[in-house]
Amino acid sequence: MNRSEINGIIRDAGRFIRQRGYYLPPFAYWTPQDWSTKGEEARDIVENQLGWDITDFGQGNYRKCGLLLFTLRNGSLKELRTKKGKLYCEKLMIVDVDQVTPMHFHFNKVEDIINRGGGRLAIRLYSSTQDEGLAENEITASVDGVSRVVKAGGTVLLKPGESITLPSRLYHEFWGVGKRVLVGEVSLVNDDRSDNRFYGRVGRFSEIEEDEKPLHLLVTDYANYWPHAEV
Repeated sequence: MNRSEINGIIRDAGRFIRQRGYYLPPFAYWTPQDWSTKGEEARDIVENQLGWDITDFGQGNYRKCGLLLFTLRNGSLKELRTKKGKLYCEKLMIVDVDQVTPMHFHFNKVEDIINRGGGRLAIRLYSSTQDEGLAENEITASVDGVSRVVKAGGTVLLKPGESITLPSRLYHEFWGVGKRVLVGEVSLVNDDRSDNRFYGRVGRFSEIEEDEKPLHLLVTDYANYWPHAEV
């Protein structure tokens, strides 16, 4: 992805999030210059990958296959293992109409996906086999605490205000229907370095062509701008 495209996506996302009545924390709008002045007080943001995360999953067409995420809070794997500290994560996501986040599961993370407003969110589900393939068995999904049986490869449509619980190792892909969707995620600690299993050939983080300066940093940029990063 070009940095200019990423900058444009962030500008547009900020407007949309505010229009939906949500507001991001101050660090969302720190500039690269701001980051160059930050000390140890920002370590939690860096180490737990809080902030902007924009990806085209290595497919080269963000509008067709892509996702914008903003991680608001997140603990660490150490805290999760010891069951002490911050054991949870919260994200906002923006999903455009027919913009697909490809089929994947998480080895450990359990998550609630919440339609925070806009259009409907379509989520296709498959159980996983022992060798990480797509299983053909029915799935019992929890939609706002109500059990619902879904056939293999079936789709659940979430209207604004509705949510679904996705246990670990349950394959899912999703996209917006009708209008752009603001999506929330509440989960166990999130680890994008090792906890994702994509069914196809997908790259989690995009390669960036630096055709202009960053407006705000992505989580993958911190190592290049925060003075205390271990490079």
